[in-house]
Amino acid sequence: MLNIRKIGAFGRTYRNLGRYRQILSVLFKYGFGEFIDTLNIEQYLEISKQMLFKKEPKSVDKLTRPERVRLVFEELGPTFIKFGQILSSRPDLIPLEYIFELSKLQDKVPSFPYEEVSLLIQDELGQSPEKVFKHFDKDPIAAASIGQVHRARLKNDEEVVVKVQRPGIEEIIETDLEIMLHLASLMERHIEEFEVQRPTRIVSVFARSIEKEINYNLEAANIERFARQFLENQTVYVPKVYRSFSTKRVITMEFVSGIKASKIDTLQKEGYDLQLIASRGAVLVMKQIFNFGFFHADPHPGNVFVLPNNIICFLDFGMMGRISRKERNDFADLVMHVVRRDERKVTDAILNITTHHGYIERGALENDFADIIERYVGLPLKELEIGPLMHNLLEIVSRYRLSLKPNFYLLVKAASTMEGLGRMLDPEFEMTQHAEPFITKIQKDKLNPKKLVGDLVESGTELMQLFKEIPSGIRDVLSLTRQGKIKIEFEHRGLDPLYGHLEQITNRIAFAIVLAAQIVGSSLIVLADIPPKWHGIPIIGLAGFLLAGIMGFWLLISMLRHGKM
Repeated sequence: MLNIRKIGAFGRTYRNLGRYRQILSVLFKYGFGEFIDTLNIEQYLEISKQMLFKKEPKSVDKLTRPERVRLVFEELGPTFIKFGQILSSRPDLIPLEYIFELSKLQDKVPSFPYEEVSLLIQDELGQSPEKVFKHFDKDPIAAASIGQVHRARLKNDEEVVVKVQRPGIEEIIETDLEIMLHLASLMERHIEEFEVQRPTRIVSVFARSIEKEINYNLEAANIERFARQFLENQTVYVPKVYRSFSTKRVITMEFVSGIKASKIDTLQKEGYDLQLIASRGAVLVMKQIFNFGFFHADPHPGNVFVLPNNIICFLDFGMMGRISRKERNDFADLVMHVVRRDERKVTDAILNITTHHGYIERGALENDFADIIERYVGLPLKELEIGPLMHNLLEIVSRYRLSLKPNFYLLVKAASTMEGLGRMLDPEFEMTQHAEPFITKIQKDKLNPKKLVGDLVESGTELMQLFKEIPSGIRDVLSLTRQGKIKIEFEHRGLDPLYGHLEQITNRIAFAIVLAAQIVGSSLIVLADIPPKWHGIPIIGLAGFLLAGIMGFWLLISMLRHGKM
């Protein structure tokens, strides 16, 4: 469990302070100096801007704000790269223009030494790699922000790959998350528009996501569940997980020898059927989404291998999507309403799969959807392209400040990614041709008499349960009312900066009063000529004047440092 503490005025460590300075320097470098000024960071860190920013900011005039954010994440390393990658799949948290830019983030980290690999395996598996495995390659075949992968051979001669977590990565992530949380809280306190977007919530969501990703036991469970789904399917192969050689920080899987789906020339040279591979990949993704509701959320070419006999093998099960039966129905409704050119029902479908706050101008929203639908007039379902269609819909969703539910974006991302891979393999590939049977089946199932009766019985049961609970609920409310325990709470937003300034003003006034009292008291002691004396001046009064001078100088420096003279 990640231990993320809020950074307070006195709770910081020097480790955090050094990393904080590095993060702020990179932000300044890429043109976010005004943003840092707004947050009053030096007030909380008790260090001056001169200490933070010794270099001139980089020339970034030609770059967009999302591009600069991506560059900041890349330079700040593993935690921030992973933060950007996770955010790129969450349009419910950040605007669409940032989604597309952050999706370009790639891990660019060096591998760590074999000595550290050996120590970690010793800690996790109880023995050194040389004793656990018959052979263990010291050089990794891949390295990423969270861990790296080595080839090995078990004692029974089975070929495996061993993914080992980067040493100290939990501590690095915890430190960066603490700083992210502090920055997020300052953003909410000092920048009004961030009160709605809630950056602290975004950091909390990221913390939960990355906590799952650094737990290899969860990835092993994902692989096993995925394998059970396709137990009888001969067109897909799922690598075996070796649980006895896997822990939270080490996972051992079967080594799969195949060809990356992106290596078109190699596949052609080896005589593979590219059209069949594209078709099988599309059908497998549709089955994952519509039949099982549990799908590989990132089937990009590097995560899809092709084995002999045109068998598909998915790799890297760290990011998986889950979607309920109702959500599958909602998605199918959206596609069908687009095909039928019904902007009113398209709007209903979009509102079903998004969350929104405040008033939505429905008429304008329907008109925008109508403009998109016009582009697809006359096209049968099989000729629609899922990627461009969903991109156009997402642009409108973002414009109206609607938030697409995470499950749906992962669904769209998986389908669009596989559509792109399919077109790489087969220029005539049509994703919707493979999706059509699944969508049509969902529409038919809705009219199935058994399904209708089942839904009616379920709704009736829930309604009866509600009627049963209403009297007791009313009784509880009345009881609390009689006891005077009913409270109505009002929440004021946007007053935190004012409270902070008022507190600062109050503290300075109190400080000035104490300073004035110190001066007056010292003056009275000097006038009273109270011994002991030094050069004829009472020592106690002299000490009082000296203390008052130090206090006054301290107050002056504080005001100058914050530019509040």
